[in-house]
Amino acid sequence: MDSQGPTELALLAEEIGGCRRCPRLVGWREQVARERRASFAEEEYWGRPLAGFGDPSAQLVLLGLAPAAHGANRTGRMFTGDRSGDFLFAALARNGLANQPESRARDDGLQLNGVWISAAVRCAPPGNRPTPAERDACLPWSVRELRLLENARVIMCLGAFAWDAGLRLKARLAGPAVSPPRPRPRFGHGAELPGEPCSLIGCYHPSQQNTFTGRLTEPMIDAVLARARTMAQAR
Repeated sequence: MDSQGPTELALLAEEIGGCRRCPRLVGWREQVARERRASFAEEEYWGRPLAGFGDPSAQLVLLGLAPAAHGANRTGRMFTGDRSGDFLFAALARNGLANQPESRARDDGLQLNGVWISAAVRCAPPGNRPTPAERDACLPWSVRELRLLENARVIMCLGAFAWDAGLRLKARLAGPAVSPPRPRPRFGHGAELPGEPCSLIGCYHPSQQNTFTGRLTEPMIDAVLARARTMAQAR
């Protein structure tokens, strides 16, 4: 990436942080920030949309669902301060993609190596369930973000919702008149969709529902991360 990349990413992050496109999401994220969980009552919540973060020269982009109400919506950084992030950052550290296995706050010293983390929807949604319209309203942010990540080669989609968003993102990056493929490639753990301008690979979301039940294990996410890195390096 050229020397302007990080500055442009920072400017984009400021724009994203001021977004108010989706009234339902605006109302919910701000309500959660006011009516804080008791265990975080003394903390000041972020309560705004979130840009992605990580290594601006990353070849691998991790695309999640949306900020958690009392996780990223509180801390102001994707996957930071919640159980899903605990599992994800531990996996990244095991695989040499992060300098530490946990993340609690924006200033905790976490550094990512070769990875950028983003989400299909930038605001915490009620019930952790964004609508397709909200996903599509966020798509232009993701397109701009990915275009600034000039070395990005693979998008690792965490869950079926992120997979659907990734299909739309891949098509939009290919050109304004390009539509997602039909029939729609099905999501699955380890599912792959190669091709320009970036390839997709699926991974079960590291939510408690998946990690606590064994649907997603450490070896499973490690295998997808390894495969994603191989795909990125082969392009």
